[in-house]
Formats: sequence, C-alpha cells, structure tokens
Amino acid sequence: MSERKATIASRVGLHARPASIFAAAVGELSIEVTIALETDPAEDAMDASSILSLMSLGASNGDIVVLRAEGDGADEALASLVTLLETDLDAE
Repeated sequence: MSERKATIASRVGLHARPASIFAAAVGELSIEVTIALETDPAEDAMDASSILSLMSLGASNGDIVVLRAEGDGADEALASLVTLLETDLDAE
C-alpha cells in the first residue's frame, strides 16, 4: 500500500470546486484511492473519488490529509494527486 501526505492549498479547503476537480482526477485512475485527515485513524478513510465524501471530510486550508492506494501505478498516481491538492484550485 502506497501512502502520501498532502497539505490542502485551496483557500476554501476541499469544498465545492476543489473537491469536484480532485474527485474527477481520482475517478480517471484505474486504482482506488482513499483520503483521511492526518489526525483520523486509517480505518476512517473515505473514497477519494466521491465528491460527497471529500466535502464531508471537512479538510480546510492548511490541513494535512493522507492519501492511500494500492496497485500498479499507485506511487505515481498519489504523487500527481498530492500536486493537485497542494495547488490552490480556487485560483484557477
């Protein structure tokens, strides 16, 4: 299992537009990705391709989240998703 941490850069956190962009990116992958706040236990991780899960996560600007994935290409996929989360998606 691959795991990466990312700091939420979007000014409004992982809500509305940033959550939609991130969920779409995860949905294009051929592997399952989970997301959780760094302070939450791993078993509380949510489906990162679900916009509702992302918005209910409550991740704010500056919060650290943990992404986990398993399978071929997991490291590369997580690296690209970390880059996306560490970009202010509200500014684009």
